[in-house]
Amino acid sequence: MNKYKTMDGNTAVSSVAYKFSELCGIYPITPASPMAENVDVVSNSGEVNFWNNKVKVVEMESEAGAIALVHGALQSGVLSSTFTASQGLLLMIPSLYKLAGEMLPAVIHVAARSLSTHALSIFGDHQDVYATRQTGVCILSSSSVESAYHMAVIAHLSAIKSSLPFINFMDGFRTSHEINKIKLMDMEEIKKLIDTEALKRFKDKSMNPSNPTTRGAAENDDIYFQHMESRNNNYINTFNIVSEYMNKINDLMGTNYHPFNYYGCNKPDNVIVAMGSVCETIKETINYLNKLGNKYGLIEVHLYRPFNKDYLKKIIPKTVKNIAVLDRTKEHGSSGEPLYLDVVSALKDTKINIIGGRYGLSSKNTTPSMIKSVFDNLKSKNRISNFTIGITDDVTNLSLKVDSNFTIPNDMTEFLIYGYGSDGMVSTSKDILKIIGDNTDNYVQGYFQYDSKKSGGVTRSHIRISDKKINSPYYVDNPSLIVISKDSYIYKYDILDKIKDYGTLILNTNLDKDKLLKTLPNKVKKLLAEKNINLYIIDAYKIVNELGLKNKISTCMEIVIFKIINIMDINKVLELIKASNKKRFASKGDNVIEINNKVVDTALEKLEKVEINKEFINISVDKENELDFDETINRRSIYLKYLTF
Repeated sequence: MNKYKTMDGNTAVSSVAYKFSELCGIYPITPASPMAENVDVVSNSGEVNFWNNKVKVVEMESEAGAIALVHGALQSGVLSSTFTASQGLLLMIPSLYKLAGEMLPAVIHVAARSLSTHALSIFGDHQDVYATRQTGVCILSSSSVESAYHMAVIAHLSAIKSSLPFINFMDGFRTSHEINKIKLMDMEEIKKLIDTEALKRFKDKSMNPSNPTTRGAAENDDIYFQHMESRNNNYINTFNIVSEYMNKINDLMGTNYHPFNYYGCNKPDNVIVAMGSVCETIKETINYLNKLGNKYGLIEVHLYRPFNKDYLKKIIPKTVKNIAVLDRTKEHGSSGEPLYLDVVSALKDTKINIIGGRYGLSSKNTTPSMIKSVFDNLKSKNRISNFTIGITDDVTNLSLKVDSNFTIPNDMTEFLIYGYGSDGMVSTSKDILKIIGDNTDNYVQGYFQYDSKKSGGVTRSHIRISDKKINSPYYVDNPSLIVISKDSYIYKYDILDKIKDYGTLILNTNLDKDKLLKTLPNKVKKLLAEKNINLYIIDAYKIVNELGLKNKISTCMEIVIFKIINIMDINKVLELIKASNKKRFASKGDNVIEINNKVVDTALEKLEKVEINKEFINISVDKENELDFDETINRRSIYLKYLTF
């Protein structure tokens, strides 16, 4: 089929879940809510599943109710799935034990998220998934939007054939909300992979007055233990079932999935073991460092439960001397985190040195420089175990030293778009990505950073565009284009420090050229001149307010960004944005659609380029505060006028 589509992880996973499900029990929780919303929207649109029926979607009173509904439906012979994260997944744990014990093929898609401990966090790590590892559910992990899409298929197919429940998880926000361009699977080919005999066995097991069975009985010490052990072979077989389906997806999609994947040089001495989106960062770092003469590798975990020790030992190159296991969780009081303990147990009869470390809790950014520090630590004679990366630990001193100057060169186009929560700039960024991804040969990636209060906070859209596949799950740090929708930010934040030389800045402001250049901080003026930045300004608020949009500047900024980046013919872009407006604002009425179209037609006429005075290079930043009183008051009043925190 070879069709490509630009979408986020939640959309990719839920599109698969819809095809394999007859019923979905749902309850919303960030960042998994869009999966439940998507299946509900698709069901209402009339689309059918693999059995030519609309999926029944039922919202319950809590996550405990959602999984209880799934449990009951499966007992009745109805293929069912659900979507959750964090405390929502914890509320499902009692039912997970029952689903595993009764051998029911549930699939729970999880956008893995931090748990509420000392504080609540809506962002991603693996605490919630690790909390289910003792229940008997099988657990699949993905490292990118595309692999989450594929793992969703593998989870459903394997659940049906093994008659065991599966958790298919991806990193909350980092993968669930990342937009990427992926190759679509031919769902008719996927349908052919369903084991129809296993499906019939499941249906035949359903509660049926014509075929009465005893369920949910109590057992005593005479047989309970034996029944627990009697399922051992089912988990051994499940490993083989998952491997089989991974190979079938590999044949269809040209991928290379295995329960554990080795990546790196043929004879590595130092290896990292990890799962989740960090694996893409590790691969990128390995590619670069190995070209410099290093011998590094990665073992990427896809099938975490059942954990096959023999398979892990089989794929580890014989030259490996040291292993660092990275866990995206913290278990206080434990001798180590879960994946680390599994690896230590599996390799206890080898001579490999194994250390463990933590990273990325609550979506903490994990960069190539941090991964390099892990390899540096492995090579050191004084290796630190139980280490952390991504933070500076000045209390227990467990953090590794990171070379902040280390970067990996790339030929991607990278943007940073700063917005104000609820001003529409995140939606605009997504629309830009989808238009480019779906209408050109370019690959795109977008990640959207905002705080938990969302509305009213600073938003940052991290955008990458390339003619090659993009898997760089960390923040854009050296953009060629910066867009600022609220001019007060440039007075408050160090936004331009890492912009590329000869880069571009687009600033939404109601100041004219002269007033802007006069009031900009000296540091900003100096950076604009030193880096030869192309500065453009537009008063987007004036444009939209005159047309009746009341501060909704997203469409105005979108066409301006397209004009500046010059990736597509601007006339084609105008058509596509207007088509997008019709879809985006359909619920708001024809008048809103028409006004947004007028904004698109008007905005480019109001875009102005500002010439930067080369003398700004000589400005002394140290003298920033040595302004006369009037100039100080004027600058401060302008700053306060637009600062609305």
